[in-house]
Amino acid sequence: MDFYGRELPVFKAALHNHCTVSDGLFEPNELIKMYAEKNFDVFAFTDHRKTNPVAGYDPCGMTIISGIELHPKAADFVWHLLALDVPYDFPGEFATAQEAIDAVNAAGGIIYCAHPEWCGATFADIAALKGLAGIEVYNSSCRYNGKGDNESVWNDLTNKGIIYPALAVDDTHSSSELFGGWTMIAAEDKSVKSIMDALKKGQFYATQGPEFTRLSYQDGVFEAEFTEVVEAILIGERSLGYWEVLDDYPNYGDRRTTTKLCKPAGTRTLPEGRRFRCRIKDAQGKYAWTPIVNA
Repeated sequence: MDFYGRELPVFKAALHNHCTVSDGLFEPNELIKMYAEKNFDVFAFTDHRKTNPVAGYDPCGMTIISGIELHPKAADFVWHLLALDVPYDFPGEFATAQEAIDAVNAAGGIIYCAHPEWCGATFADIAALKGLAGIEVYNSSCRYNGKGDNESVWNDLTNKGIIYPALAVDDTHSSSELFGGWTMIAAEDKSVKSIMDALKKGQFYATQGPEFTRLSYQDGVFEAEFTEVVEAILIGERSLGYWEVLDDYPNYGDRRTTTKLCKPAGTRTLPEGRRFRCRIKDAQGKYAWTPIVNA
């Protein structure tokens, strides 16, 4: 895709998954095969408090990432922190969330706040942490209690000037979570190093199905192109934003939709210096989200 002026291959990534090493129902090689058959390029094992010997698994053509889900306690809830690219001997227990974050970053990995709505983690709880790479905007596993969507927390963080990118994930434990959300990573190639570099730079978008094919922000103008959708929204800070409904689906075929933000009269504008992201929805009610843009 054209990711803000760079033509990069995009890799379909499942970044939050559990197998029989912790509380998942599938053996590691079963999961790998299932995701490879659905054309995933990247798969991360993130078992609770335990790493996996990923070097010994057959990747079935995918890039396999060693990860772990960590659960330090807060005052009135338990954190779920998604760590990627950690060594096999990485510890599974930490007294506080900040200690866990610091340890993952020191090891060269990257760490996200998983499903904050499900955990009961508020904006203030997340804002107090230093060194997080982002959050999950959608978690397929958590939809069963109505808390798979974490956009409200994402909005709160953005409104306070804390700019995090967001992942979409399955959080696979059983067949009921499979293939509900994934992350499309724009990287030089699908080596672990390139994938991790792209994640650290925010070169990705989250999706339940729709795809962005071009993202651009130049001279105050934001443009997005994407697969067939029925709705595109620019979500800004607080009350700012713009909603476009495409009411002639499904007969417009390969229509290209462009949404713009710029200063001249007659365009859709947000005040200079504000942040926004683009969210699209297809005819099946599936969403995709760009990273946040600083206008």
